Amino acid sequence: MGSFNDPYALRSVVELPVVFRPVFNFRYFNSLQSECLSVCFLSDKSMVISAPTGSGKTVLFELCILRLLSRFFSPDGRFNHVKGVLKTIYIAPSKALVQEKVRDWKHKFGSLGINCLEMTGDNEFSNFKSIQDSDIILTTPEKFDAVTRHGMRGGGLSFFSDIALVLLDEVHLLSDPRGAALEAIVSRIKMLSRSPDMSSNPISTVRFIAVSATIPNIDDIGEWLQVPPEGTKRFGEEMRPVKLTTKVFGYAPAKNDFLFEKRLQNFVFDILMQNSRGKSALVFCSTRKGAQEAAQCLSKTAASLAYSNPFIKSMQQRENLKDASLSCSDKQLQPCIINGVGYHSGGLVLKDRSLVEQLFLKGDLLVLCTTNTLALGINLPAHTVIIKSTQYFNKEKGLYLEYERSMILQMCGRAGRPPFDDIGTVIIMTRKETVHLYENLLSGCEMVESQLLSCAVEHLNAEIVQMTVSDISLAIEWLKCSYLYIRIKKNPERYGIKRGIPPDRLVKQLREICVQKVHELSDYGLVWTDEDGFLLKPLDPGKMMTKYYLKFDTMKLIVKAPGSSSLEDVLRVICSSAELSWIQLRRNEKKFLNDVHTDKEGKLRFHVLGENGKRKKRIMTREEKMFVLANDCLTGDPLIQDLSLSQEANSMCSNGCRIAKCMKEYFIYKKSYKAAMNSMLLAKCLHQKLWDNSPFLLKQLPGIGIITAKALQSAGICNFESLEAADPRKIEILTGRHYPFGNHIKELLLSLPPKIEMHVEEVAIKRGGMPKVAVTLTRLERVFKSNKYHFADMTVGSEEDNTILFHEKIRTEEFSSPYTFTVSVPCPQNARVTLKIHLVYEEYVGLDVHTKHLISREPYLVVGVQKKEKIRGFHILPKDVHPISPHTTEATLTSVASKHNPLSKEVFVIEDDEIINPENKACGIKQAAKPTYNLAEMECPSFDLIMDESTEDFTKTVPQEEHPEITECKSTTETIFDHIRKKSHNFPTLTLSKSMESSYEPLLLKRRKIEQNPIESYAEAKTELDPEPSKVPSGKFKKVVTDSSDKHIDCRVSSKSGCSEPDRNSAWDDIIGYYQGMDPSKGVVTAPSDVSSRLKDYCRYISVDNQGQECFKSVFTLLFE
Repeated sequence: MGSFNDPYALRSVVELPVVFRPVFNFRYFNSLQSECLSVCFLSDKSMVISAPTGSGKTVLFELCILRLLSRFFSPDGRFNHVKGVLKTIYIAPSKALVQEKVRDWKHKFGSLGINCLEMTGDNEFSNFKSIQDSDIILTTPEKFDAVTRHGMRGGGLSFFSDIALVLLDEVHLLSDPRGAALEAIVSRIKMLSRSPDMSSNPISTVRFIAVSATIPNIDDIGEWLQVPPEGTKRFGEEMRPVKLTTKVFGYAPAKNDFLFEKRLQNFVFDILMQNSRGKSALVFCSTRKGAQEAAQCLSKTAASLAYSNPFIKSMQQRENLKDASLSCSDKQLQPCIINGVGYHSGGLVLKDRSLVEQLFLKGDLLVLCTTNTLALGINLPAHTVIIKSTQYFNKEKGLYLEYERSMILQMCGRAGRPPFDDIGTVIIMTRKETVHLYENLLSGCEMVESQLLSCAVEHLNAEIVQMTVSDISLAIEWLKCSYLYIRIKKNPERYGIKRGIPPDRLVKQLREICVQKVHELSDYGLVWTDEDGFLLKPLDPGKMMTKYYLKFDTMKLIVKAPGSSSLEDVLRVICSSAELSWIQLRRNEKKFLNDVHTDKEGKLRFHVLGENGKRKKRIMTREEKMFVLANDCLTGDPLIQDLSLSQEANSMCSNGCRIAKCMKEYFIYKKSYKAAMNSMLLAKCLHQKLWDNSPFLLKQLPGIGIITAKALQSAGICNFESLEAADPRKIEILTGRHYPFGNHIKELLLSLPPKIEMHVEEVAIKRGGMPKVAVTLTRLERVFKSNKYHFADMTVGSEEDNTILFHEKIRTEEFSSPYTFTVSVPCPQNARVTLKIHLVYEEYVGLDVHTKHLISREPYLVVGVQKKEKIRGFHILPKDVHPISPHTTEATLTSVASKHNPLSKEVFVIEDDEIINPENKACGIKQAAKPTYNLAEMECPSFDLIMDESTEDFTKTVPQEEHPEITECKSTTETIFDHIRKKSHNFPTLTLSKSMESSYEPLLLKRRKIEQNPIESYAEAKTELDPEPSKVPSGKFKKVVTDSSDKHIDCRVSSKSGCSEPDRNSAWDDIIGYYQGMDPSKGVVTAPSDVSSRLKDYCRYISVDNQGQECFKSVFTLLFE
């Protein structure tokens, strides 16, 4: 046993406190661990360690965690852990590596009460309480960056003050394009640790521990992390516990890199037979599809050997593999597992990945084909490692590139790991011209450079949003905290700066970089700067870009998108986004994509169009490929089943949903109604992989796949309403399932958000005030089964000017029902506004509630014919007098007091000029046209009030010599309004707007002239439309009705096109009999049951005033339905 004073002696676990000893399942630390133990466990200094893979670097992390936990020891030696007050952040480059550490550390630290939290894309956490209560957060750089970008107000940074230890695994990731995110979050933590506000918190003394197998410039990493000399540890190959043998095979190149890698597949089986010795082997492939094809090829070759299969060693192994294949959900993987071969990649679901890893650990799977994910640290045993091609497909550049040397070393490090083997073998398959590069592989590797400069705009914007950078000086300070600053000083040419410039000039160069990036953000409205360009403040679009983790190029596309963007336009923006630039159009995909785009079944909603507006026959670009992939995927029953294309479609849906959500928020911010609604719809369609008009909407329910959805759809059960009404036994018959499957399907409806009823009505306003509508949401009571919260966007928009008037995000289960809000509607005089009200659920497709409401401020006039003309506005009419508006539609939820349906047809009113006013008979002048609600004014431009030459003078209707008293009569009755009415008879029939209703049918009505304006008579007599009846002589009433019946009925009946003469006469007889048999004492009458509904409606409002005059208020609400 060694002591703490001897740095070269092996240290024993017994030297640790008793409570910490169970963490390790061995007695002694190895030589690397023993040398580092003093700094790891007995100090709080930051460290950077470079050592070969498999040398035991993970133990160093665990010693540093125990050092942090030792702060919970009380003076009397008791361990009193307090949950969540001291946090450790573990950052690894891959989800697979994070998940392995989570499983391992939960087992090791669970007895100490330590709470480990995984923060990757494979798990979901509903709130930040789980982060607050955690002691060790294990995450990837991108996920941690995304979570902490929400800022203090969202709770994303509230736990930063508790960070005391940061563990950086495989820190050589800095050379990868993904390394920019790692660099950004470390710089963020360093900035916060220097903040005066954090001086009393653990983050002020944060400790960094970075390890890697492949860091040639380890001193640069140490300088970046402020590691003291004693904290920098560099170990060579002598520390490798297993001897490693490397072989490099060179092959002739093919026509292209893709064919070269595919041809190498023919040699893998023979290489395994010669080198694996019947032990486990890893085959590294450059792509997910390549790994799958390699496994399938090896599986077929092994299966052809029957019982001589070299990958099956015993009957027990064969039985274990058969049982395991049944629990695998990937149909392509199942036959491979049976033959002792598997494949592993990020394309597999978590369950299948775990299954493959367990089978490989147990030794049941001897060969595992995988991508470079496993090279980044997953502890799987492998005697032999085969690197099938030293090139990989770079998604950003769209071509094949050589692996970084550090990555090759990582792959080699998977061979011969203790305690599984005492020797390891590595076979590298490459082109002949690159053999010498890999023969000298262990002699050196590439320098680790910064990748921050290429995406500095996005990360600088994130810091401005979080207020860690509020001016240019702090932006420069942030850059100085980055690894970029270290490498600019060492290798300035790589970053566009001349070598040998003095330090003061270097600071000036950094300032210029910051100013340039800030100007780019400011030009697109993402940040605000003062006149001097010094102060920086975040704007809402910049916050959205940070929140949804979008690249700057994508945000520029969103800002440039028009506010009237259609659903197709929004989808095209997503297809052009930088997040999907890695998807490329391959030559062998074109024919299949062209066949899908042909759309013989008419399933696709949108198509790729050429410059002439016609559908293109050939897919030529990657954007067009993504457009076809998205349209096919959103049908709900995609034709594309290819693994690679399916993965690209899934990636597009997940990334596209995020981009569409950002577009929704941006257009809401800009108050662009159409673009916001289309973005809102597309976001959830991409999330559910279903269009809103898909016949397979039931796939949104858990447990219903495409087969069940098709079976239900064949019987007309294709939405939630029809499923709710369906009988459970019928469901079982349709799907071929047994009881109680139908009941379970019906119970799935309880997981949906509650139904909400919407009611809209106009609010009474004062004259000249702005129109308002009140929207009431009422949640319908039902049993809730799901504990998940559902959200919905409540939006009110104006269709004419494409403006959002109201928006609110509500939680459907918790809002106070009924919930009413009022929206003011800007509506100029002589105009109308079409309001569209939407309740759009955030997650589910097919549940949204929509309605339309029209508001009009076009003139409604009531004109008298007394000596003094009277004009009344619409808002001051008696409460029982209701004007007829052509703009009221079915969506208008408020109606007049009579509650009749609003007018939805076009009505033309022709005054009858044949009836002579008794008061004017002495003058021999016909009664002037009676005033009416001027429907013509509502849609058509007004005509001149000055009489033209072609119009006869109104006084010439009767010869003056026959009526010498004409002058006197004219002075008292003729006005400019009389002239307008006279001239209006010469105008053609008016045509109202057809946009009011799809069933457009004009009506022509003739109105009988009565001796006095009915509305004026009612207003002056204060008589309501449904008053207590006035008593009048029956004979006089019958005479008036009989004399005027033909005037009413003839025009009324003849207005229906196609009505025959016998039908007219029959209707006329019905009404005459009805009038003559009416008791005048009843006032407002009810038609007998045998009278047609049209005529009933016509006669509904006939009344008699107290002077015996017959008065009419005709309401043509239900005409000719």
